[in-house]
Amino acid sequence: MGKCMIIGCGGVASVAIHKCCQNSEVFEGIMIASRTKSKCDTLREKLQPTTKTVIETAQVNADNVDELIALINSYKPDVVLNLALPYQDLTIMDACLATRTHYVDTANYEPLDTAKFEYKWQWAYREKFEQAGITALLGSGFDPGVTGVFSAYAMKHEFDEINYIDILDCNGGDHGYPFATNFNPEINIREVSAKGSYIEDGKWVETEPMEIKRVYNFKGVGEKDMYLLHHEELESLALNIKGIKRIRFFMTFGQSYLTHLKCLENVGMTSIEPIMYEGKEIVPLQFLKAVLPDPATLGARTVGKTNIGCIFRGKKDGKDKTYYLYNICDHQECYKEVGSQAVSYTTGVPAMIGAMMIMTGKWNKAGVYNIEEFDPDPFMQALNKWGLPWEEDFNPVLVD
Repeated sequence: MGKCMIIGCGGVASVAIHKCCQNSEVFEGIMIASRTKSKCDTLREKLQPTTKTVIETAQVNADNVDELIALINSYKPDVVLNLALPYQDLTIMDACLATRTHYVDTANYEPLDTAKFEYKWQWAYREKFEQAGITALLGSGFDPGVTGVFSAYAMKHEFDEINYIDILDCNGGDHGYPFATNFNPEINIREVSAKGSYIEDGKWVETEPMEIKRVYNFKGVGEKDMYLLHHEELESLALNIKGIKRIRFFMTFGQSYLTHLKCLENVGMTSIEPIMYEGKEIVPLQFLKAVLPDPATLGARTVGKTNIGCIFRGKKDGKDKTYYLYNICDHQECYKEVGSQAVSYTTGVPAMIGAMMIMTGKWNKAGVYNIEEFDPDPFMQALNKWGLPWEEDFNPVLVD
């Protein structure tokens, strides 16, 4: 069917690469490109004997547009799947524009010097991508990603209008460390220590970090404390789903994690402001990342499940309706299959599916689009097929 270039070789990329190799009919060839080529080579040696997909590797600096253009021109992929850092979205989009190559990512752009998650930078590329005749698919992870597909599916099949969406992200996994993050510590801690916000009546309402807490009983996991966070998909869903009055995002955290985080914050270790240390400038958060366990090593020791989904409230045929769509994923099952924990798995599988939607032409619109702007049905079928089966509840407990 075609070739895909995957930029990045961390936990999520590793899952997406495993999944591409399982799906050789579509992914005849993949190129794994990262700053550290040895990581790409190690993965290729492990996977090449197991798959018909032809795997190539390359070294690339994703901050350098010219390097990216040269690599894309030499490999000529049908789509570039960006699984690097969110700070690198725009350079990779520039390279895709220059080479007229479709683009897919899992997280929206944020500038390095400010923890600001919003779509304005990428939405500014809409006209350029339309004129180039290529697609940029934004946010093809789980949240954002599957949560957007769930919303589009609910809108298409279950509602005439959706008034309220609560996105609930529960990780019931236990890795045994007093403190560790399940994905890139820099991104994780920036997200959690930022102010919370939600959208009500078309406006952002800002809250203090971790100010709003709810307790929810998650199927497969049990009762958990969850906190309202800012999350990027709120911005696009509020625009793209008809009838929205309020949309919120909640994530679960254990008390040990929060206590450690508060202590680290209080002593300045989560700061992104550079400081001088022994004559050298360092960023405290980057130093903290270096001393914490690498999320990629957590898979073997993480037990338990994740449960991520959306509770919708709205109208159908003039009547009030509630509907809950969610996925439960088992950390140890993920580790047995692809050598990673469920947090990377739930992002890496939809990343592969998004690239597949573009490569097979199932999704085909020139321009820059969020995932909920496409037909959800083929993606929903692929979730069931590729390891993230979804469940429905027509009478869920609501979040007050």
